[in-house]
Parts: sequence; structure tokens; C-alpha cells
Amino acid sequence: MSTWDAEVAVVGLGGWGACALWQIASRGVDALGIEQFHPGHGWGASHGGSRMFRITCLEHPELVPLARRSLELWHELADLSGTSLFENRGGLLIGPEDGRIVGGTLRAALHHGIPVEHMTPATLRERFGQHAELGPDDIAVWEPSAGILRPEDAVRAATQLARSAGARVVTGTRVHSVELVSGGVELETGGGLLRVRQAVMTIGSWLASLLPGLALTPLRMPITWFRPATGDSRFELDRFPVFMRELPGAEVLWGNGSEKEHGVKLGLEVHGRAPRPIDPDTDDRCVVSEDWAELTGVLGRYLPGLEPVPSQVSVCMLTTTPDGQFVIGRPGGDPRLILAGGCNGHGFKHASGIGELLADLVTHTPPPMPLDFVSPDRVALRCSMRDAGGEGLPACATAPDARVRASPPAR
Repeated sequence: MSTWDAEVAVVGLGGWGACALWQIASRGVDALGIEQFHPGHGWGASHGGSRMFRITCLEHPELVPLARRSLELWHELADLSGTSLFENRGGLLIGPEDGRIVGGTLRAALHHGIPVEHMTPATLRERFGQHAELGPDDIAVWEPSAGILRPEDAVRAATQLARSAGARVVTGTRVHSVELVSGGVELETGGGLLRVRQAVMTIGSWLASLLPGLALTPLRMPITWFRPATGDSRFELDRFPVFMRELPGAEVLWGNGSEKEHGVKLGLEVHGRAPRPIDPDTDDRCVVSEDWAELTGVLGRYLPGLEPVPSQVSVCMLTTTPDGQFVIGRPGGDPRLILAGGCNGHGFKHASGIGELLADLVTHTPPPMPLDFVSPDRVALRCSMRDAGGEGLPACATAPDARVRASPPAR
């Protein structure tokens, strides 16, 4: 009788984990999904009603092919689940032509042959007059292939398809420790010990606490929604599509128009100053006026016509790496363990494609893109994971007598 509970366990069923479980199970692999809350929950980084999708990835040139494949898989997931997941309304990138947002977008479009439209300030004012106070060097790039994704619906759809393909899903269960043993991995959970041949760790901000040897920083990111002051229909999604706008001082204002039960979704990225770090287990998710004060300070100037106080506020968590790139791969090449994290605030749009990449790693299928720039080893500082099997520790390991443990579950 086998001593293994599954061939593969996917720990954490947010966007990346749910898509990984779907892809792994679809290949006929005996897979187990473990989620400490429930699929589609609002405690991590895969919620908020909408997420921007764009192919013109300015973060790294290798992400454009991943985005293209992700879009194909989002359509496949929607078709198979009968769920509307992607609204192709186009996207707007605004700022100086040589700036980070527009400049990076144009470079990606040129290098990869992505169809985009250049807009002069006059054209931008005519078509999207909601954007006020354009700078003298501002232009706009219109990406017709952009739009918004539905994160909660996508997570639930991928999890259900994984179940239909034979995966077992355990919810309300926290993994407290990971131990490498001969031929596999032992996962200590609140419900007992699970033994699997491979573990795929897709636990978002909890990855930094469960595996503290990685240079990952969880950050607290408020999400805010606003109502038009006079019910202005110009701020509805079909007239005010998803956008990123570089402001003077390199701040980036981003968001999308109102739709369904949500108001106008907006956020502000302040260049050189990150959101405050967060402990995903001990920090509360209460919101205070400081969460939106800086954002509302610029709205009256750049997006006049919105109420100054948000109609709804939530808290999202993102996890950053020193170089702003994801963490995907086997630490030290270990065949028992795969890590996937470090979303850096732009990871959800790639979730379906990353799920396929993780399935490739699990099944030892050559991935369709190079993964060196997302290797876990580049952010490895130290690792206290115990290797009881004596098969070789991950490259970051220096303390084989210790064991990784997480904090108790949040309440």
C-alpha cells in the first residue's frame, strides 16, 4: 500500500494555486489542493472584483509571451466553466513618452508586435476627457487587447474544474510546516500529517513566513472605490476603461470605471515609497482615513467629478521581491518542492499561464519560456527547512536541524 496521500499537493488556492491545480489535475496527475480559507476569499491577493489585464507588460520582456498565453487560458477557463471572466474593454496608458509607463508600454509593443494606438493630448481629451491636468509631455497609448479580469470568479472556476478533473480539495486547513523527506514532502496541517511526492507552494504573502529564507516582503495595499459626485455616467466602465497614468513625481494613478455593484476603482502607486509591510497573520484589515488620504489628495486635480471620500475600501496583500520579478521554480533544483510567489502587484493577470508553467514543472515538461529571471535561488537568503530524507537541501539551506513553522492561523 502506498504511503503517499497524493502525487502532488498545491498549497494555497488563490489565483496562481487554483490555476495550477486545474492544470495539474487536467494532466491526469493525482493532485490535492489545500486552502486555509475557501476559494475566492478576500484575505490574500486574489480579490477586489476586477484586475487589470494587458499584454504590453512593461515589467519584463519575457512576460509578454506569458500574458498572451494567459489570455488564451482565461478564455479556455471561461468557456469550460461557463463563467464570464474577462471583459475586453481596452486599456489606457498615460504619461510622458519617455516615462516608465508609456515608455515601457511602447517598448513592449514594438518588440513583440502588439497592436496599440498612439493618442495625442488632444485626442485623449476628446475621447477620455475624465482625465484632467495633462502634462505638456503627456501622451497616451491605447491597447485594444486590454481589459479587466474577475479574480474571485476565476479562482472559483479553476478550483471547480480541478475537482472535475479528479483533484481533491481541502479547505479550512492550514499548513503549519514543510519537511523534506526521502522521496517527497511532509506537510503538517491542523488536520494531521500529509505526505506527497511534490509540493507546490502558492500561498502568497504567507510564503515569506513559512519559508523565511526567501527575500519576500508582504505589503498592505488598500483598494478603494469612489462614486461620481453627480452620478456622472462618464465614469462607467464602458466609457472609463482600465488605465495607468504616470503623474508628476513618478506617482502612478490606476483604476477602472464603475460597474455592477462597484464604484470607480482607483489606487495610487507612490514611486520610491512602498505600502507598509504587513504580517498576514497578526495585522488587522481595518481601514482608516490614512488609507485613502494621499489618493483623494490628487483626485480633484486629475479626475475631477468624483466624491472625495471612497464609497468602499478593502485591504489586499501583495508580496514583493528586491528586483520586482516573480519567484517561480524549484529551489536548488530540488525535485520535491516548487515555489511560486512574489506577485509584485502585477501577477494576477498571468495566473492562468503561471498555473500552466507550474504544471509543466510538476510533470517535468520543458516550459515554453525561460525561467531564470524568476528563479527562487536569486532571492534565497537562508532557509531553515529540514531535509529529513538526506537527498540534498535547497541551495538556500544552511540549517538542516531546524524546521520551518508558520504562525497560528489568523482569526
